[in-house]
Amino acid sequence: MATLLQRAVLALKAVLALTAVLALTALLLLPPTAAWAAPVSWQEVPASALGRQWWDAGSVHPNRDGNLVVLSRFQPPVDPDHPDQPPPSGRLYVSELDCAQELYRDTAINGIPQWRAEWQVPGADDPGLQVLRQVCAAAGRIG
Repeated sequence: MATLLQRAVLALKAVLALTAVLALTALLLLPPTAAWAAPVSWQEVPASALGRQWWDAGSVHPNRDGNLVVLSRFQPPVDPDHPDQPPPSGRLYVSELDCAQELYRDTAINGIPQWRAEWQVPGADDPGLQVLRQVCAAAGRIG
């Protein structure tokens, strides 16, 4: 009786191994499907002495708290004392916007989550203030 049970277990293991091999083979041989992503629609805000900033109109959406979330990119200005140097590297931000209070917090910078990000008030010459105002106006949430 034990040998019959052992044979059944061995047969089951063989079927499982064959199934795994066939599944891996299919994954390797089948062509990958295209990944669909929404087109990026960068909207530039007026530049300031702090640099240039754009926001992506296709990324704007409300979060669970009712605030808006937006993807933006920031480019610091070129150093006027060293115009021959390459421009400083920019950053990508995912920001949460509180339109009613004109506050923002960066929840990710260059893809790195910013846990427990604090709400901030943008300065008058901060391009982030223009991003906040343009995004809120586009979403019909002028504060």
